[in-house]
Amino acid sequence: MRYDRTVRLDADFATAVSRVRDALAAQGFGILTEIDVTATLKAKLDHDMEDYVILGACNPPLAHRSLELDRTIGLLLPCNVVVRAGTDGGGTTVQVLDPDTMVALTGLEALRPVAEEAGRRLDAALASLTAPALDG
Repeated sequence: MRYDRTVRLDADFATAVSRVRDALAAQGFGILTEIDVTATLKAKLDHDMEDYVILGACNPPLAHRSLELDRTIGLLLPCNVVVRAGTDGGGTTVQVLDPDTMVALTGLEALRPVAEEAGRRLDAALASLTAPALDG
């Protein structure tokens, strides 16, 4: 089972991160956490790697619905969104954890409507990143 939803952008890393934040906000997600994996690995291990950040995105109504069904679901929250620089010569990759993973891991069918709504919102955010810009 694939557990990610992925798009590739023809944009530099900083631009992609900004666009991802905006796209998530437009779908009701705020960023609760930001982990700069590149800086952390450099500081702790003196390891160099491509730009890589994990954004912890939360849609409060969806999180609330999930937690009301299963308090343990907090282990799978917030929705992780990875933005990473391309290693093959350019562009940026954006990945989100597929919300259906919550249902698959927990076996709780009652979570399916929440996962489906989260999936629609995350898919809309990803689609907006790859949509052609409108002049105006």
